[in-house]
Formats: sequence, C-alpha cells, structure tokens
Amino acid sequence: MGELDNKIVLITGGSRGLGRAIAKKFHSEGARIAINYNSNEKAAEELKSELSGSEIFKADISNHDEVRNMIDNIHKKLGTIDILVNNAGMWHLLSWDEFDDKKVEQMFNVNILGQIFAVKECLNDLRKSRGIIINMASNAGIGTAAKNTTFYSITKAGVIMLTKRLAFDLMDDGIRVNAIAPGWIETDMTVGNKTGDEIKNLENSFISRTTLKMFGKPEYIADAAMFLASERSKYMNGQVIVADGGRIDNLTHSL
Repeated sequence: MGELDNKIVLITGGSRGLGRAIAKKFHSEGARIAINYNSNEKAAEELKSELSGSEIFKADISNHDEVRNMIDNIHKKLGTIDILVNNAGMWHLLSWDEFDDKKVEQMFNVNILGQIFAVKECLNDLRKSRGIIINMASNAGIGTAAKNTTFYSITKAGVIMLTKRLAFDLMDDGIRVNAIAPGWIETDMTVGNKTGDEIKNLENSFISRTTLKMFGKPEYIADAAMFLASERSKYMNGQVIVADGGRIDNLTHSL
C-alpha cells in the first residue's frame, strides 16, 4: 500500500525537472498523475509511458481558458483531483539596466497567475476531496543575494504570500496548502544550455554558498513534496519548507 493510493494528482509543468521527479515519486506511492506540459510533448509522452495509469494534458497555465479546458479533460480521463502541485514556473535573469517588459510580464503570468488559475479551476474538486495544494516557491522569494534575480524573486515572494492567504481562505474547506522553496536545483531550466565546464563551475559556486556543501537534485524536492502530500504533514498549513542546502547568502531565513 502506498501513501497516495488512488489519489489523482495534477502536476503543472510535470514533464521535466522538478515536476518529473515529483510525478515519479508520487506514482511510486500509488497516485495517478495528470501530467501538464506546455511545449515538450515528447518529454510528457515519455514520462506517461513510465507511469502507468497516468495521462498528459497540454495547457499554458498562464492562459485561464486553457487551464479551465485542461481541468475538464482531466475529469473525463482521470476523475476528481485530490492533490494540486503548482510546479510550473520560469525565469529570466535581468538587471535593472536590462529590464524587459515582456520578460517580466511573462514571469508574473506564469509564476503567479498560473498558480492562481490552477487553484481557481481545481477548487471544486479539492473541496470535495478535502484535498491538498503544494505551491512551488523559491528561496529567491525569501531574500537570497543572487544577482539579477530581483523580478523573479518578486514573483516567488508572491507565491509564498499566496500560500499563506490560501491557508486562511480555504481553512473551512479542510484544504491544506503549503509551499516548498527550493534552492539551486540541477534541472534543464537551470543548466539546460550550459556546457559541462559551465555546469561544474556553477555547481562549485553554489556549493560554496551552502552550509551543507551540496548541490540540489530534483529528488530532494520530490521527497519534500511527498511529505506535504502525505498524512505525515497533516498538522501543517500555510507553511514553507526551505530546501536549499542551508544557504548562507540570505538576508534572512525567517518567514
């Protein structure tokens, strides 16, 4: 018996990176996964082939109509959603001198509005199942010193506040809402276009900024997500798990 037997889980941005690792972890505990993707159908199909009983669903989460249609299709293929993992996100490194309206708007639309749209359209299901929401934030939203992350960090700070407000807003529905704030994790979003030497230099740079002297792996975040999706976290609501190796270049780790 798995901890998530017969649960239907929607993972936005579920075909790659953190989403892929979370999908595999949850499936190993008995869940059926609704794998959301936007552009990489090949990766989504490959993951679906590994996770029996799961389905893929194309949608741009920053488009409310597409999210609404995706939820309708999930109902037809899988049923009522028990757990929402708001994982999809994106980033652009921008200094103030490089400010780009479109890139900043894209980060706000995906990282904040995308999570809001997913919650809105899953809400009826989650009320029925007294379900769980897990929002993917970032330690950037808490106050790291990483250069050129100001606008990205603002969006992730918004995710943290969204998590806390949802815990209040949905408390009478029995829906638990928590977040994870990862540090630097090795995914295609963070290292996808870099050479082997560039990745090694990046790893060394970030390892030097952690008390644990470790570089993050997607599986570490999947383990945290599994905890929040399970009964083991039933006394937690509106909280943020910071999984960043113990970063030392933060203004504060307090929330």
